[in-house]
Amino acid sequence: MRSPIPDYLAEALRSVESDQSGATADYIPELADADPDRLAVAFCTEDGRLYSGGDRDTEFTIQSISKPFVYALALADRGFDEVLEKVNVEPSGDAFNDVSFEAETGRPRNPMINAGAITAHTLAGERGAALEQRSERIVEGLSAFAGRRLSADDAVYASEIGTAFRNRALANMLRANGIIDEDPLIAVSGYTRQCSLLVTVEDLALMAATLANRGVNPRTGEQVVSAVVVRQTLSVMATCGMYDGAGDWMTRVGIPAKSGVAGGLIGALPGQAGIATFSPRLDRHGNSVRGVNLFQRFTSDMGMHVMEMPPPGPSVIRSRRVFGHGSLSLEVVALQGGIRFAGAERVLRDLEESPPAHRRVAFSMGRVTTIGDVARRMLLEAVRRLTLDGHDVYLIDPDRVLPDPEPGTGGRVTVVRHREDI
Repeated sequence: MRSPIPDYLAEALRSVESDQSGATADYIPELADADPDRLAVAFCTEDGRLYSGGDRDTEFTIQSISKPFVYALALADRGFDEVLEKVNVEPSGDAFNDVSFEAETGRPRNPMINAGAITAHTLAGERGAALEQRSERIVEGLSAFAGRRLSADDAVYASEIGTAFRNRALANMLRANGIIDEDPLIAVSGYTRQCSLLVTVEDLALMAATLANRGVNPRTGEQVVSAVVVRQTLSVMATCGMYDGAGDWMTRVGIPAKSGVAGGLIGALPGQAGIATFSPRLDRHGNSVRGVNLFQRFTSDMGMHVMEMPPPGPSVIRSRRVFGHGSLSLEVVALQGGIRFAGAERVLRDLEESPPAHRRVAFSMGRVTTIGDVARRMLLEAVRRLTLDGHDVYLIDPDRVLPDPEPGTGGRVTVVRHREDI
């Protein structure tokens, strides 16, 4: 059977093809001359399957879509405290190139506006690294997200650096406020080079899918950044990624996103997919007109809004049964599915309201697919408390979703890791 997804994407492209509103970024000569009729889309699933349509092979510069990825690299390289000391995470409500600093600290309001992105650029790589070293760290990092080596468009870089007067002014203010500690021209040069990296819509979909996949590139398997860095990055994308149109975007589309003035647009739907579109005509916010329309359609058609929760699944408690008789009886609590806080709370509540009546109690984890950190701690605490109540507890856990219990349970916990031992 041929998948219907490529047909759906082709039909979605046709539905926006006739929209001629918006204009290319006329303040950068090379971008002003871009073909305004280019149009492409790509989906990349959590396990690395790519679907795309339209001008999928057309390369264009990444521009501001580089911002969340470089912010993630800065967090990974310097740590949260150092980065947050230099750039805040509050939505500004301002255009991407506005002068938007905190009055008290001089910090840029967030890393998605230009002032914050220039700051984040200077925080990527090792402290004190030269421009060339930092630029190579950023190219390597963004290439890891994309799964292939990226290169810069020298013509766009030259065009952009020659007209980067506002960014130079922002960098000078950052230097005056003590936010960056290097020559402002060097900072702007490096940031502009970062924005001139060439990508395709498929590259962007894979980069977004890496964020959606907790920082693991779903095609190469590389852990590019940690899951906690991804959580911070996606949070900032959700609140600040679409500039002064972020609120409207979040209510209408509801996917953490970032746009670029070359016409690219990405969305990362945690645990599901990375999405990218390309169309150079921009609206007054600097976002791709047809790209925004496509994302609105995807949300409407496929229920991709992060606030659109699925109905509750089956209970995490699959069954509670007793096997055997007398002193050899064993009460088995079989769990299933993905367990997070609410699911673990349901297990603890069930054990509290209906305490095990038999000395030997087993938890069967064979059908558990995933378990969150807090749920893991809750279940291990349940095991500990059952031993304190006099039970012998068995963890039937062939897939190792739970670690070994902490010492101190009195030898009353037996962990079964191999199915043949069950």
